[in-house]
Amino acid sequence: MNFRFLFFAFLFFTFYSCTPKNNLPTVAFVDAFEDATIGKAKQGFFDALKKNGFSEEQKTINVIYRNAQGSDITLNQIIQYCKTQQPTCIATCPTTPTIAALQNIKDIPVFMMVAPEPSLMKLNNKDGKAPANLFGVGENLGYIDTSFTLIQKLLSKKEKLKVGMIFNQSEPQSVDALQRIKSLATTMNIELVALPVNASADAQLVTQSLLAQQIDAFFANPDNVVFASFETIIKSCNNAKVPVFTSESGLVARGAVAAYGADMYQWGYQAGEQAAQYLKTKSTSNLHWEMVKLRKKVYNAKAAQTFGISIGEGFEEIVKLGGSE
Repeated sequence: MNFRFLFFAFLFFTFYSCTPKNNLPTVAFVDAFEDATIGKAKQGFFDALKKNGFSEEQKTINVIYRNAQGSDITLNQIIQYCKTQQPTCIATCPTTPTIAALQNIKDIPVFMMVAPEPSLMKLNNKDGKAPANLFGVGENLGYIDTSFTLIQKLLSKKEKLKVGMIFNQSEPQSVDALQRIKSLATTMNIELVALPVNASADAQLVTQSLLAQQIDAFFANPDNVVFASFETIIKSCNNAKVPVFTSESGLVARGAVAAYGADMYQWGYQAGEQAAQYLKTKSTSNLHWEMVKLRKKVYNAKAAQTFGISIGEGFEEIVKLGGSE
């Protein structure tokens, strides 16, 4: 058997199958990795398209879907493939596909989701302007302040808190978030212990190193490594009886105590509504990237009970992954 032939046949099937063969608009959706939280944004995106009359079931659009499975090499191959296919638009989730798409594609609208504003991704030009083909929905770091202060409010019995976190030093927005949290921790008289991690495979070891320093709480910084390795993080923290706080509602559904931040499903839905407008009008003249609209305080009742944390008013209980739809 010619294994070299089979290998190239596999590549051909992976990247060149499902090529559109009709005149319908084509939406290419690029995911960075498999993740239950991030997956809610994809669901919201396609639900918004469907509500506006665009779906594969109705045979009103073609969809090219690719997932890089956490590989930067595969991600770059996917972006190049999308470029050759010239889809009507490209949807990207989360940060890394957005950056890769905008670095390589200038003539196709890119609708981002679960990504920071372009300045945090270092995408703005020297005049401070975002790429002309960037649309969709981003987020700034302001909501992290509210998320981080939840720790002190909900663990008020401690005189001085020691909070641990990991950060992805290869992601600009993760490093920027760390600097913001460092400044905030100093203001709040919180001792912050932060350790770098570059891959989800290292998350368990680094988390154990944090826990060995007797931290009172763990803050799940919103970056790709945390999303991809959260089950490992939450298991380690639960075993050490250390509560986890975050800024992402989807991570609360997966075991964190509380958060203030965007609902992933609604984030994707907001981006999908914008993409649907483009598909209807064939014009981007009235479109621009926009900030996420829906943020809320959420909590996990089981996690709060486990750690004896009393949740006050103004919080919505997360009862299933991704929050309300």
